[in-house]
Amino acid sequence: MALGLGVGIFLLVNLTSCTKETARANNTNRKMQFAYAFTVKNIPAGAQVVDLWAPVPQSDARQTIANLEVKCDYPYSFETEPEYNNSILKVQAAGSLPESLNVAMNFFVTRNGYHILENQDKNSGQTTEAMRQRFLAPDRLVPIDGKVADELKNIVRDGMPPLEKARAIYDHVAGTMSYDKSGTGWGRGDAIYACDVRKGNCTDFHSLFIGMARASNIPARFVIGFPIPENANQAEIPGYHCWAEFYIDGMGWLPVDASEASKNREKWNDLFGGLDAHRVQFTVGRDIRVASMGPEAEPLNYFIYPQVRIDGKAHGEIVRHVRFSELAN
Repeated sequence: MALGLGVGIFLLVNLTSCTKETARANNTNRKMQFAYAFTVKNIPAGAQVVDLWAPVPQSDARQTIANLEVKCDYPYSFETEPEYNNSILKVQAAGSLPESLNVAMNFFVTRNGYHILENQDKNSGQTTEAMRQRFLAPDRLVPIDGKVADELKNIVRDGMPPLEKARAIYDHVAGTMSYDKSGTGWGRGDAIYACDVRKGNCTDFHSLFIGMARASNIPARFVIGFPIPENANQAEIPGYHCWAEFYIDGMGWLPVDASEASKNREKWNDLFGGLDAHRVQFTVGRDIRVASMGPEAEPLNYFIYPQVRIDGKAHGEIVRHVRFSELAN
């Protein structure tokens, strides 16, 4: 079965200096065709049911998703995860099963660069009191006490406005951690690991930022998607990229990309309160519970890659192919 679903609904302090031209150069719009395909490999002979879940990107104030098409030979549906309102593709294959199973999502995306602080852009989304409280609470790997709170004492002081606190935390995380994927332990988004080792990938950087922000009574949330190469018109994308957002009353959600700032110092100011267009967002949040996985299922640490069960047991043999092609403006 190969069906299409059209999606066109919108859901809705200085450390270094940089020129205005540099700050705005990376905030252009990008229009792309995006393909997210995966193959479930080595399905055991005699298997009865394959269940697959994958995140689905949505339109919002910063990106427009259109002409979403799912290609799959088996029945599929969409569900909305209730805590963060993420959209999820659910595929179920039953009966006589092949050795491998293919699923692909194709869509068009327009991604907008923006900077809320410099452009006085207030269209950054509001929140409810329930969501505010959720984004002040700890996650399983993001505590807001212990080492995180102790480190925070050296960064912020009593009486600092929330925006100034967020900037101090951003400068500290981006300035004291190294983007380094050597060894073990990185990539889980473990704030204590980040405190202890002072290195990791984007999940580790932003887990520490989120934990410290929440410990400062600033709501903060985790956002994940895929990076788009800045100087390429088409390419295979090998892995994910994540960033964070924090909430300021009267301004809404402001983004930070501390890991990218640590690698590209010339973008340091650009990536506090703003983001370039070189990314596509897929999901928000940590410890994500997917209803159709059942109440006994462990929550997902974060959700960017497909999750597969064969006859109720987790199956990790999945090959992914993620690719984009630039479209003419």
